[in-house]
Amino acid sequence: MGMFPRSAFGQTVFLVAALLFINQIVSYITVSLYVVKPTIEQVNLMLAKQIKTVFIDWEDGVEITDELSDKFFEITGIDVLTQREAMRHGLGQTREYSMLSRSMSEQLNGSARVRISQTDPLIYWVEAPQAPGYWVKVPLTGFQENNLEFLVFYLSSIGFLSVLGGWLFARHLNSPLKALQQAAVKVGKGDFSTKLEEEGSSEVIEVTRAFNQMSRGIAALENDRRLLMAGVSHDLRTPLTRIRLATEMMVDEDSYLREGIIYDIEDMNGIIDQFIEYLRHHKREELNAEDINALVSEVVSSELKHQRNIIFKSNPTIQPIPISMIAIKRVVTNMIGNALRYSDGDIEVLSYFSKNKKYVVIAVNDNGPGIPESELEAVFEPFKQGDAARGSEGSGLGLAIIKRIIDMHDGKVKLENRQQGGLSAQIYLPVNIEETR
Repeated sequence: MGMFPRSAFGQTVFLVAALLFINQIVSYITVSLYVVKPTIEQVNLMLAKQIKTVFIDWEDGVEITDELSDKFFEITGIDVLTQREAMRHGLGQTREYSMLSRSMSEQLNGSARVRISQTDPLIYWVEAPQAPGYWVKVPLTGFQENNLEFLVFYLSSIGFLSVLGGWLFARHLNSPLKALQQAAVKVGKGDFSTKLEEEGSSEVIEVTRAFNQMSRGIAALENDRRLLMAGVSHDLRTPLTRIRLATEMMVDEDSYLREGIIYDIEDMNGIIDQFIEYLRHHKREELNAEDINALVSEVVSSELKHQRNIIFKSNPTIQPIPISMIAIKRVVTNMIGNALRYSDGDIEVLSYFSKNKKYVVIAVNDNGPGIPESELEAVFEPFKQGDAARGSEGSGLGLAIIKRIIDMHDGKVKLENRQQGGLSAQIYLPVNIEETR
């Protein structure tokens, strides 16, 4: 089963080739049994009769002289040679055929041997039981190797054209499925712009039509969700603004209360911003070649306001790669923000190439408590936060936003607990988008 193709296209071509191979074998056996074999037997019978004619006088005890043999050769083209003469005329380069020998033996009522030389024309050599040690040389001008070459060429051409036709047919049959697969990948990344042409077999047309309907439904659902979130955000920010204004007007005696309310309002505004940010990255934006080291350096510089030591180590050989600059800034900011929130020591930011040179890696390492191994994948889900050891601040959308943005870049996100303690958050951005697909 390891050699059997897994794709529908490969299976179709394999099936056509297998059926053609079986058909060729059956055709070969059929032609051999019902065309070639009867023809050879008929030729063998005719030659046996001619050989009997040669040895009529021999059976009566009359020896064939050179003069009689030469005269017979002039009339029939059949020559009778001794063993030594036959060897001199090419008997040693012939091949004996046991099937023909048995058939000739039956016709001549004794043990006969048949050999054939592959020359032009073919030469039939027969040692008759009437004259052991003598060979009858019969040229077969009607049988030429060119005929066999044409037959081989014909069968090879038919086989090649049949496989080629099967390949073209399978390609035509599977091209709508390939387009469907590519469109499904785009829909999975939030791109609903592709509308598939409804073509192909009736089953494929039905699947394509259902896919187009599903894509339109998901697009409408996404639009409704964004409108709903925008409305909720607007409706929440208005009373929050009024509360903030009222808080600022509170008397100094209530300053402790005012600071708590302002903190909660800022926290709620931050959560609303994360909701909007998560919904915003629903489809791929236009990508431009950007200097990744300059981008990360800019983000690190802006985060130094938190009075924490952030060390950035870059690989100077990294060339500009295709990214959405604003989105990747958001990713690096979220990564450093998580490290600041869940650790107290220095933070290390790295940029380097992956082992296969197909990705540029941005890593943010902290010295915090890390995340349990069982939760390293689950924390990328929306509203899912890490273990209580890392706190429970925020909305739980930070890593979900990171993963959604990196997925749109055909990249990868990876979290690892460091051996010396802390967490390493890594994003892999493809150097060439097309190579990762």
